[in-house]
Amino acid sequence: MAIRNSALKDFLKPLGTNSPLLHQLVKDFCITFRELAADSHDQFLPTPVFESTLRPCQSRDEGVYLAIDIGGSNLRVAFVELFPAVEEQGPKLTNGGPESTRPHLRRLHEKAWPIEEHLKNEQADQLFGWIGTCITQVVRIGKQDPSLELPSEIPMGVTFSFPMVQDCLSHATLMSMGKGFAITSDLDLGYHLVNGYEINRGSLPPIRITAILNDSVATMASFMYQNPETDISKPAMGLILGTGCNATIPMKLSSLHESKRKVKPPPGYSSSGDAKIAINTEWSIKGSVGPMKKLGLITRWDKDLDDASELPGFQPFEYMTAGRYLGELCRLIFVEYLTDIRGFKRDTLPQKIKTRFGISTTFLSYFRPNHAGEAGHLRGSLEDEFGRVFPWTEEIALDLYEIAVAVEHRAAFLVAAAIVGLLQSAGYIPPPKSEVPAKNILVGYTGGCITKFQMYLVDTRRFIDQALELEYGAEPPVRIALLPCHDGGIEGAGILAGVSKGY
Repeated sequence: MAIRNSALKDFLKPLGTNSPLLHQLVKDFCITFRELAADSHDQFLPTPVFESTLRPCQSRDEGVYLAIDIGGSNLRVAFVELFPAVEEQGPKLTNGGPESTRPHLRRLHEKAWPIEEHLKNEQADQLFGWIGTCITQVVRIGKQDPSLELPSEIPMGVTFSFPMVQDCLSHATLMSMGKGFAITSDLDLGYHLVNGYEINRGSLPPIRITAILNDSVATMASFMYQNPETDISKPAMGLILGTGCNATIPMKLSSLHESKRKVKPPPGYSSSGDAKIAINTEWSIKGSVGPMKKLGLITRWDKDLDDASELPGFQPFEYMTAGRYLGELCRLIFVEYLTDIRGFKRDTLPQKIKTRFGISTTFLSYFRPNHAGEAGHLRGSLEDEFGRVFPWTEEIALDLYEIAVAVEHRAAFLVAAAIVGLLQSAGYIPPPKSEVPAKNILVGYTGGCITKFQMYLVDTRRFIDQALELEYGAEPPVRIALLPCHDGGIEGAGILAGVSKGY
């Protein structure tokens, strides 16, 4: 998008991107991700889910399973019914999306609750006690449904949107959490969940946790389970881009550090070095910052946001790409622009704009001119959101809109480079000049940020296509297709509860 105000255009130059930068960033991310897989102890974490277990035609336990999804903002609980396996032909890509195919599952009696700030600030017992009461509500409804035929002990899958260390699928130890939660690390997630349910269940059946997984792992599991591989397409990755940003991809055991190869496969599955296991990359953690620093992509505004965060230096990639932080990044830029370029005194600015997180990513997601390019309503939006005392004008409103677009544009650039770099590092994209059949590499995505913040999804797709063309020319041997997988967190938990019940 062309910025009409030359002063603003110059001011936003630190957020600029270009083709050579994209090409180099992809290469550097690829190298970095391979190094993190081989060396890092807090990134590229193996989850005991082997790629071969997620094929939808694999023999499996159909039935009904309890599933919960604990996110950065919301809690979801549902029963997930898995249908008998059938042979499928895989998704047909039409206009960037898949045609509908026979469903492999359905959700029943689903309920959702926001995780209030006071709960995030509580100790573990209080938070998980509240989660337990929510689980009992759904189990109570399920018990009254004669079609479910609940067992005496209900298998449950758990999706948790935070880093975890696992040596088996049913057990997880939390790492540092972030996203405003006060819970410390080294917490046994399964124990606290079962205990929170036990103190609330009364006469309801007990639960047995058979699978615990990160939200990006759950998204990948759901996506691969419901999108079979074919001769021309392969599901390869799960992407979360909502409150936070993360990705999961199957990688060969041989590419991992020795300490990460101790995960045992389920009976009947190979644990050779060529076997692929789900890797929760946690790619937003500090180990990924090298390529962005090297290429000068970290601005003074990014540093200010990082310095003021709960854990400075912990997740620099997330601070530059994810929904919890993009609104704040825009606010920091806007305040500096109003004072240093527009000449307003800081004490004359609305208090909300001077307050940390005073401009939300959600507000900016819908802050745009109408289809005719008219911006009159933007001034009214600013007055409604921040008060009428400040002398808002259409020009200032457009300035804020163009700041939001510039921030989104760079975020999409970074995420696209990371997607292509990660797929290269895991071997899903062939080296240049290799003779391989053309194939669609499918990436399942979810999250309100990528779907709603300005043109985030469109720009990410555009940068991915550009990166492939820079590497291969006009006819690359692969196409990377971003396909929606919006309920992967809750559905993936149910899928793995069923697939892993006999592990």
